[in-house]
Amino acid sequence: MTTNEDNSTQKEISTTQSTELYIKIADTQWPIIYTPEYNIGFLGLEKLHPFDAGKWGKVYEFLKEAKLIQEKTIVKPKEATQTDLLVVHTPQYLKDLKWSLNVAQITEVPPVALLPNFIVQRKVLRPFRYHTGGTILAGKLAMERGWAINIGGGFHHCHAEKGGGFCAYADITLSLKFLFERVEGVAKAMIIDLDAHQGNGHERDFMDDEKVYIMDVYNRGIYPQDGFAKRAIKRRVELQHYTEDHDYLELVERHLERALNEFTPDVVVYNAGTDILEGDPLGNLSITAQGIIDRDHLVFSKVRSRCIPILMHSRKPTQNAEDILCAHLGNLIYNQIKFPVYPGVEAKDYCHGDSSSSLDNSDSSSSSGNNSDIDSEPAPEYTTVPKCEPSPENTTVNK
Repeated sequence: MTTNEDNSTQKEISTTQSTELYIKIADTQWPIIYTPEYNIGFLGLEKLHPFDAGKWGKVYEFLKEAKLIQEKTIVKPKEATQTDLLVVHTPQYLKDLKWSLNVAQITEVPPVALLPNFIVQRKVLRPFRYHTGGTILAGKLAMERGWAINIGGGFHHCHAEKGGGFCAYADITLSLKFLFERVEGVAKAMIIDLDAHQGNGHERDFMDDEKVYIMDVYNRGIYPQDGFAKRAIKRRVELQHYTEDHDYLELVERHLERALNEFTPDVVVYNAGTDILEGDPLGNLSITAQGIIDRDHLVFSKVRSRCIPILMHSRKPTQNAEDILCAHLGNLIYNQIKFPVYPGVEAKDYCHGDSSSSLDNSDSSSSSGNNSDIDSEPAPEYTTVPKCEPSPENTTVNK
């Protein structure tokens, strides 16, 4: 099949086929997406990459133990099908994934090349397809509820024709393509990518698309250093090694404010990378756990105060820091339930108590969540989100 035929087939599928990913959820469920199918585990191969792909389940258990979520309130996504993936990916790329060597290169785990591809499909790529289904669903739920969090996804190095950097499917691009094609009222989108690495995948996919505004804040000295993809970034902030909280948060706040003044999206996709954490071997930045909490609070408050729906992916750090992930997600979950539009509410660590609590990994009482005042309470039921009214300072009409 020629490239033109591939593109023709891709276009036809993306505009004519239905999907089972856009499921309806109960009023009592939160727009928080997770399934045990996310976790990659086979003969310890998941531990051969610094990005341990078997830890999403641990993060989920931490949130449950902290009584921030309940089994009955989360949403379990479906696996993205071939038809779903063809909305963005070329048929040739999906064929390439049937070769284990190609998957080994994408995941950066060489032993994967030695496995029969049926095992690779089941144990490696199938979890990625569930993540992708979760991200696509998060787009729909964000438009319905005002916000949504996928405890996974955010594969920002993959684009339509190529994967890489432990990213096999272009879930960010797919989530927006689905919204543009299937949800009325979504014509413009903003991607806020705050992973330590440049999001070259979605940048290549939306290179000449004026409907998508990309803000990317990343360490300029690490992978992927994709000069071509940088052309798609509307607001680029390149960090130096070992950037610390004060400078980082000031840059994020200033540039986010300017981005939202320049462009008014119908939805925001927030790639909340936590590999910016100090000590992360790949991110090479020096942001503290509290800095990550403050950053997420900043992004959500700025976006939601303007009544813009936001969907977030939680990209995990490459070190053993599930308690920090709990703090990172727990703050957002608690605030979105209690304060759906929450400018002015102090950012706190709801997995470990108030914002003054220690998040040091050596503090075992902190990592267990026993210091939290909320720990003695059951996770709250979802309540109807009140109608969003923009904050007065955010009512300026952009010209």
